[in-house]
Amino acid sequence: MLPWKKIADAAAPDGVPLTLQKRGDEFLIRAAGRDLMSSLDDGSSRALASLGCRHISPSAPARVLVGGLGMGFTLAEVLRSVGPRATVEVAELAPAVVEWNRAQLGDLAGKPLDDPRTELSICDVAEAISRRPGWWDAILLDVDNGPCALAHQTNQSLYGGSGLARAYRALRRGGMFAVWSFGDDRAFTKRLEQRGFDVAVERVEGSRKGRGRRHVIWLARKPSDPRRRRSKGFGGG
Repeated sequence: MLPWKKIADAAAPDGVPLTLQKRGDEFLIRAAGRDLMSSLDDGSSRALASLGCRHISPSAPARVLVGGLGMGFTLAEVLRSVGPRATVEVAELAPAVVEWNRAQLGDLAGKPLDDPRTELSICDVAEAISRRPGWWDAILLDVDNGPCALAHQTNQSLYGGSGLARAYRALRRGGMFAVWSFGDDRAFTKRLEQRGFDVAVERVEGSRKGRGRRHVIWLARKPSDPRRRRSKGFGGG
């Protein structure tokens, strides 16, 4: 097997060291020595977008927030899932990740940052969530390996009760809060339900290349009418 070769490194604003590595045709982003994303595991990143935006009409002037640019796969799939009137904001904490997407990683996802519907914000996604109550049709989070496997300790607030309450307020009625994870976390499902979401948990293939990995996506919908909120998930596994 070919060895990994480091091709770039940087530090996130919170001090977490980031590296971009390559082995053959595969790229890997690591945070503090932990694997964060491989270019071969794009299947679940794309599923986050397709599942999280499936309630959006292609003719709608939808507003979607993507938390975490990664290698651009989620952003690219959102742009494919929504129509020409949509606006898609991607909030990325680390400027280096944006630079890598404009250079070494750009062709992997088809350069979605160049799409005119894309709005780039170099900020903590928590800030983007908090600034516009009742604004988003969908909020998609892929900033960690899951609620219990944080890439940045500052992200802990995203998955607690107060962070979920902010996400709930930020969504329009009927809007979707979708979260990617390496594995399941029943406590997180319970917290979502306690904050008023209708919750479904989907298990999806991590890769389109048959590597056998399965990842988890929470689909948490803000009810169109909170008085008629269901006690169980609205669908999925």
